[in-house]
Amino acid sequence: MLFAQAQGALLISAEAASLFGAVVTLSMAATPFLMMATRKLREAPPTRETRDEPRRDGANALVVGYGRFGQTVAQMLIAADVPVTLIDTDVEMIDVAGRFGAKVWFGDGTRLDLLRQAGAAQAELICFCIDGDQLTPEGIENVHRAFPDAAIYVRAYDRRSVVRLKPTPARFVVREVMESAVKMARAALEGLGESLEAIDRAEAMYRNRDKERLKVQIETGDITAARDRIIVQPERDAH
Repeated sequence: MLFAQAQGALLISAEAASLFGAVVTLSMAATPFLMMATRKLREAPPTRETRDEPRRDGANALVVGYGRFGQTVAQMLIAADVPVTLIDTDVEMIDVAGRFGAKVWFGDGTRLDLLRQAGAAQAELICFCIDGDQLTPEGIENVHRAFPDAAIYVRAYDRRSVVRLKPTPARFVVREVMESAVKMARAALEGLGESLEAIDRAEAMYRNRDKERLKVQIETGDITAARDRIIVQPERDAH
């Protein structure tokens, strides 16, 4: 109607009025489809109030705990093109991680309901990288029963934690500082001028003794067992 009036008042030509009418008609017809196509782009970014809603589309891996340990685990998985969902309870850390491009969901990753919401039922593995000694054998058992298809990997706080958690269905349990301590010892021996063969031999001796000791401790439940497997400084002759 508007274009017809403009044409009647000799403000635009008949050809222009026809062209404008066609453009308006096409834009009105296309608007619903454009709105659907750009819906995700127009969604508001998640706020702190919605941060505790993990994605529900599943994931190949869940990493629970995104501190100094979990960051390394997650980044290596992502580097291998494994889709990862990250969960942590530290709001400040989540904000800092967001500045570096990491999306971390807020929540207690030891809770079954939150793991399920985060996609644990579709996950191939769940990596518990939590600080401290928070995990219990009962908790690991519950996670395994709820999500039997997900392999469970656990960061253990210390030797006592390994002894408690080793009999659980967890596929892999590792002491959080062992590998870095071994690496430092190797570097120290190298700095002292020891040969690579001697360094490898020392590492093998430690690992074998430690494995034997841990096996006995797990079997007996006694953290003080197999003390003879500890490598100690030999007594020096006083004379």
